[in-house]
Amino acid sequence: MTSLLEQAEQTLEKAQSEINPRWYPRYHLAARAGWMNDPNGLVWFDGWYHVFYQHHPYSTKWGPMHWGHARSKDLIHWEHLPVALAPEGPADKDGCFSGSAVVDGDTLALIYTGHKFHGSADTDDNLYQVQCLATSRDGIHFERHGMVIDTPPGLHHFRDPKVWREGEYWYMVVGSRVENTGQVRLYCSTDLREWHNEGIFAEAKEGMGYMWECPDFFTLNGVRVLMFSPQGMAAEGYKNRNLFQSGYVLGEWQPGQPLTHDGQFIEMDSGHDFYAPQSFLSPDGRRIVIGWLDMWESPMPEQQDGWAGMLSLPRELSLGNNNRVLMKPTEEVTALRGTYYPAPTHHLNNQKIFVAADAEAVEVLLKWERNASTAEQYGIALGEGLRIYVDNQAQRLVVERRYPEFSLEGIRSIALPTDNTLSLRIFIDRSSVEVFVNEGEACLSSRIYPQPGQRDIILFANNGVAELKEAGYWSLDK
Repeated sequence: MTSLLEQAEQTLEKAQSEINPRWYPRYHLAARAGWMNDPNGLVWFDGWYHVFYQHHPYSTKWGPMHWGHARSKDLIHWEHLPVALAPEGPADKDGCFSGSAVVDGDTLALIYTGHKFHGSADTDDNLYQVQCLATSRDGIHFERHGMVIDTPPGLHHFRDPKVWREGEYWYMVVGSRVENTGQVRLYCSTDLREWHNEGIFAEAKEGMGYMWECPDFFTLNGVRVLMFSPQGMAAEGYKNRNLFQSGYVLGEWQPGQPLTHDGQFIEMDSGHDFYAPQSFLSPDGRRIVIGWLDMWESPMPEQQDGWAGMLSLPRELSLGNNNRVLMKPTEEVTALRGTYYPAPTHHLNNQKIFVAADAEAVEVLLKWERNASTAEQYGIALGEGLRIYVDNQAQRLVVERRYPEFSLEGIRSIALPTDNTLSLRIFIDRSSVEVFVNEGEACLSSRIYPQPGQRDIILFANNGVAELKEAGYWSLDK
């Protein structure tokens, strides 16, 4: 009898050869075929960076979750590995949901949520989510050890464990929902198998969401950071415009105590498409985060091409002077740079300037002089569907996408930084854009779907002048 893992591999081998590559990323990580969502486990093990992710190999739509798997020496060039986990039951018969990966001596351990229904799947009353363990010595083939934490009494939504080591103990935070209140629960262990319930780690105040998914907990420059993805936060002005958000709170914590924080939730990324970020430590001690470069219930045109979903570029986190988390591309990303092409001018006077043709994989660098730029709008466009510009009247940096044929229209924006120089690093791939502002002060990530002939890059200034200190782009390739 063929195992579920073998079936998944056979399906992927066939489906991979049939995908349409028009929007398939040149330098981002996507599944070989089928559906991808949250990164599950990010870890350095035995000389490799490993990324696991939520995966449905049999369809371009969400379904019974597997764990996809890829590895890399440099965070840029990824090698696809066999599917790591399949819902083989009994603890995870309806899905291997998100979790984390840790190194325990010479063993790679996956801690994940087993998703199952006792009875009809039409009601959450029958839903049970438990935390499970699988281990590997080679980082490729995993032995399943079943459930290590049962569903707490009265809970149904109880998922996405994140495990870390501190002192002599392993700790685990798990996202949960109690009626309409999001929570993070804390557990402690000496061996990853027997876990002690440490109670409620953090809980949503009014308006902070009915479910806290994908919690992650780490320290930056001595400050504790709880990163999570709340569901059910209402939009407020320019904030929280997506269906679900991803962000963090800062606080203090000591083992045996709940987290204390000020309740100020700060979004990680202000674009249309960024969710479920997870972090890990690189061998040299950097805190690196990768997120899902998509959003729930958003159209995903690539589904018609045999695949769906992708992950963001790896990003290094640091803590700024104002205790804001900064996020910029890891240094490894510069290895993608090929030839540099300077822009033909640094001065625009109510005009459009052609920069590049058919841009599939580029990094654009723009440094605008704000005090000298009086235009009502000035910025960069990719074809007719994407504009990234300064709105001088509103004093905001705007990402506007317009693909009406796919029901993908709308803007996301941030308040302009106070510095005179507005520095933008813009990464364009076949179906994504990531905009990094002033060395990590902000980021806006969105999916894009240019049609053939709609990939030319122009610079523009409307109703006034715009001045650049520096402008150009690198071609990127693996």
